[in-house]
Amino acid sequence: MMALWTRADLEAATNGQFLAAGDGDVSGISIDTRTLRPGDLFIALKGDSSDGHAHIATALERGAAAVMVHDTTQCPTDPRILRVADTMAGLQALGLAARARFGGKVVAITGSVGKTTTKEMLRLCLAACGPTHAAEASYNNHWGVPLTLARMPREAAFCISEIGMNHPGEILPLAQMVRPDVAVITTIGSAHLGHMGSLDATAQEKASLILALPAGGTAIAPDDAHGLPMIVDAARKAHATLWLAGAQAGSTARYDNVESGPEGSVFVVELAGQSIAVRLGAPGLHLVRNALAALAACAALGADTHAAAMALRAFRPGKGRGAVSTVAQGQIILLDESYNASSASVRAALDVLSHLPASRRIAILGDMRELGAFADAEHHALAAPAAASADLVFCCGPHMKSLFEALPPARQGAWAETAADLAPMLAPRLTTGDAVLVKGSLGSRMRDIVQALEALPAVGAA
Repeated sequence: MMALWTRADLEAATNGQFLAAGDGDVSGISIDTRTLRPGDLFIALKGDSSDGHAHIATALERGAAAVMVHDTTQCPTDPRILRVADTMAGLQALGLAARARFGGKVVAITGSVGKTTTKEMLRLCLAACGPTHAAEASYNNHWGVPLTLARMPREAAFCISEIGMNHPGEILPLAQMVRPDVAVITTIGSAHLGHMGSLDATAQEKASLILALPAGGTAIAPDDAHGLPMIVDAARKAHATLWLAGAQAGSTARYDNVESGPEGSVFVVELAGQSIAVRLGAPGLHLVRNALAALAACAALGADTHAAAMALRAFRPGKGRGAVSTVAQGQIILLDESYNASSASVRAALDVLSHLPASRRIAILGDMRELGAFADAEHHALAAPAAASADLVFCCGPHMKSLFEALPPARQGAWAETAADLAPMLAPRLTTGDAVLVKGSLGSRMRDIVQALEALPAVGAA
């Protein structure tokens, strides 16, 4: 396998200079010495609360092939030190250089919910068709996007970039860096509504991803998306082809004949004149929609959609994103949705909960963040679906109080200010045969509740 970056490549791409002559090509890129591997380039990024320059010595001790810095005042005299004007700008320059030299096809994914899940599905699909590189975790912001590009192997056939935002104007600059051949919008919903101000503003921001497509590129969007005229207009401006995906008759990509159970879903996809049978090893209509978007992206790239569909059999939701496990020595089913939350994703998670085999279904819900003045109304609106899907509902966070108080008394478990306060209240209320959903925004720290449930000993019988 060829080097990811040679020393000459690094200097040329970043307009930087090594402090001394040396040997050693770079095989990977790290911005965190805790996960750095020998042969990596360590980039000493400086943020609001941390500075990678404090970890230069550690990076060198752990075998970094090169270290990118912009402050050499405390640097050792080492031929592995690469000095640039600014390390964030250097990372972005590496991303741009990687994209410029890449000969494969690139997909960019955005959306209010489902970005990472769709990316992971597409990673499986495209890996069945050729060498595939994709963003790690949810690396989708001003440093995550260029890092994904900078890590892109030259020999890959496909690259998948995830692009996120929480303020207006953030998507287009990142999309222009990625220069996708295919752009996917998963959903347009109320996430970040407090920053965006309206669903129309969110739709406009998401549609800006399409503006980075080349003429003749393909945009894929839900056939029922809010603000669809804005998406259509963006595709027209980009001279791109727009594929609509969903359940509506006449859509370019359609799902039909969905049979869903606790073990997953089987359905049929009608796409590009083909009828493709799909088996997905995870339940939920929202995952069917994500899989449809992934298969549509494969078709737009000219990949083998039948091989891609077969690969989806191996898909399982990640930890915090819908992973299903058992706790309390197998007595309780845990649906872990603790990574993030929006109105749409809470409704989807509640729907999955309603299909899990259980004697009782329990929802544990934490605040959805970044909703601003819309927060109480958005939380209150979830009371009806929560009561319909769960026998008992526990809530934490100031905004979830509005949901809790709107529940029928028989559905009210308990409310607490924080996840840490709520966690001790749960064990006495759980019994054998329960299915438990944990859902909330990352800042609500619902992971604390998941960890408490994972540590449970056996519980009592109903």
